[in-house]
Amino acid sequence: VQLQASGGGLVQAGGSLRLRCVASGAITSVFNANHMGWYRQAPGKERELVVGISRGGDANYADSMKGRVTASRDNSKKTVYLQMNSLKPEDTAVYYCNGYSTIGTFAWDWGQGTQVTVSS
Repeated sequence: VQLQASGGGLVQAGGSLRLRCVASGAITSVFNANHMGWYRQAPGKERELVVGISRGGDANYADSMKGRVTASRDNSKKTVYLQMNSLKPEDTAVYYCNGYSTIGTFAWDWGQGTQVTVSS
């Protein structure tokens, strides 16, 4: 399985981006059985969870981006989305997706992620 994130780029503060992540090669039933998360890693910092999306599509947002992002999933396409608005320079990071379990394990190897750079 390859986790293929896309949609990143350079944007000015206050701008918006829509990220997409496809679990290419995943068996649909396996994708459907996983909670999915969007994560980000800024230079010199640890990877952190931005939002968790349950199997049923309910999203639980971390405080860092709550109110500025909306996450969703399309199980038929094995894809998750992250709509990001009102972006800030501190949102600059590489953004990744992965499946996760309630005991903290990840479903697949990490992909390359997609770079988001927010200029002030």
